[in-house]
Amino acid sequence: MQFYRIGDKVINSKYLNKTINKVLKMRQSGYSQTKVAEELGLERSFISRLESIGEIRRGNKIALVGFPIKNKDEIIQIAQDYGLEYTLVMTEEERWNFIQEKSGLNIFEDVIEILVELKEYDLTIFLGSDMRLDLVDKLLDGKIIGLKIGESPIKEDKYVDPEELKEILDTF
Repeated sequence: MQFYRIGDKVINSKYLNKTINKVLKMRQSGYSQTKVAEELGLERSFISRLESIGEIRRGNKIALVGFPIKNKDEIIQIAQDYGLEYTLVMTEEERWNFIQEKSGLNIFEDVIEILVELKEYDLTIFLGSDMRLDLVDKLLDGKIIGLKIGESPIKEDKYVDPEELKEILDTF
């Protein structure tokens, strides 16, 4: 345990972190700030300030979709760092596995399900070929920012410049 002496008080950082995690989990589960404050014996204004301190983005719900991506793990890490709500990034091998492991009907249903889910987002950042960018732009009613990673058809993993992706995310 880590203790801090501040004047005549002794602060238990483990308990403090545990309480903060409870607050965040309850808020994520849909509890109001007032309800969380009541349940945990805190002031509602503390909950509001806590959320403001940790806020990395407000407003737009953003999704990231891309394939075939060579530096997939790096791109997924950036998405996590920026708090994106939805990420679907695949290598060429994963893309083929997605197709080969299913029947035509299952592929169709899965793709439709993904598109319906993406419609719920304010913005989708799409990493793909020129042809796929145009198609996704039409399917999502222009609510996309596209990063072209090559000419269609792409048959091998392509490197995505992480700084270019961060630059886009920094504007939201």
